[in-house]
Amino acid sequence: MKEKNHERIDHIQPCRWISEQGILNTEFFENALSRPTITIQSTPRAYGHFSLREDTWLSKLGATHELNLGAGTLARPIENVAATLLHEMVHLYCYENDIKDTSRGFTYHNKRFKTAAESHGLIVAHHEKYGWSITSPSDALLDFVLETGLTDILIFRNEYSGISVSGTGTHSSGGTGPALTKKSSSRKYVCPCCKNSVRATKLVNISCLDCQIPMLEV
Repeated sequence: MKEKNHERIDHIQPCRWISEQGILNTEFFENALSRPTITIQSTPRAYGHFSLREDTWLSKLGATHELNLGAGTLARPIENVAATLLHEMVHLYCYENDIKDTSRGFTYHNKRFKTAAESHGLIVAHHEKYGWSITSPSDALLDFVLETGLTDILIFRNEYSGISVSGTGTHSSGGTGPALTKKSSSRKYVCPCCKNSVRATKLVNISCLDCQIPMLEV
């Protein structure tokens, strides 16, 4: 029984970084954001959402906004899950700084959102219907994921095998389709001498031309 319990903990352990939203707040927002309540629940047709209401969650510590990650989308490469959380944090940043970043019922992401997202660790592309809503990890976020040792989440809700879920999402990331169990492809190589680094999406043999020595994967 003990071995089974440890195995279960190992599967859930990577989810714990989500509750530590503060590490992204510190790295990309200089710890300026208020602390929201982060949830993992179904967000149909989206990777996540941000709640505009300041009292979405209530506790003895006070009222908070909600940042949600779609329960069925957790089994993506960890850098993409982190990008989704960062996407929703950008909405929180815009809300707290009186930046009108969306329109059309909070679904269309305008150029103000694009500017804010690109300033806080994301690459932004345009969606025909939802505007500048397609976000992916920047080099800075990829480096952060590698340096902090964040690992892929090994548990997600099966929402694509006849399981019916309901609910609505605001400020969606525009994601659709089933969750994929593809592992993170990011690798970082560092020169042990000068500490210069490069990133690759596959296993490679690479050397530092300045120091004339092989670079090491970290």
